[in-house]
Amino acid sequence: MIILGIDPGSRITGYGVINNVGSKNEYIASGCIRMKDGDLADRLNQIFSNVSKVIEMYSPQEFAIEQVFMAKNADSALKLGQARGVAIVAATQQSLEVYEYAARKVKQAVVGNGGADKSQVQHMIARMLKLPGLPQEDAADALAIAVCHAHTRAGLVKMAGVSGRSQRRWR
Repeated sequence: MIILGIDPGSRITGYGVINNVGSKNEYIASGCIRMKDGDLADRLNQIFSNVSKVIEMYSPQEFAIEQVFMAKNADSALKLGQARGVAIVAATQQSLEVYEYAARKVKQAVVGNGGADKSQVQHMIARMLKLPGLPQEDAADALAIAVCHAHTRAGLVKMAGVSGRSQRRWR
């Protein structure tokens, strides 16, 4: 199961792609979409175009994104919401189901502490996915979102009582 995680932002949007095989997560790719200067509409268009390209390039079966959190000011929260929105539209335009996770849940799934800082997430993601170095913060956050989704998905499959044989057919 190829999972695309997105850490949205109006200036930098991180993406992370993993392959979830059983209980193992394998790194495929990650990076940052850095918006060129311009007005918000131009930056939103860049997010939509680039997320669409990432989806076309890696053909994920599932799409996970961070939920909106309360930003320090209303303007920042609105811009983040708009960035999330265009990333979600890029996913739904390519028939991907969208899964959303709170930042605290993502940190809990990866670090074991919902209040972990960005450097802790970077270190744990590098370790979990056996990366040769630390990914950039936004890419690490996106990978963490993908890993959180893989863990959540595995838990739901387990709770449903799906056996290994049936699970392979389900994918």
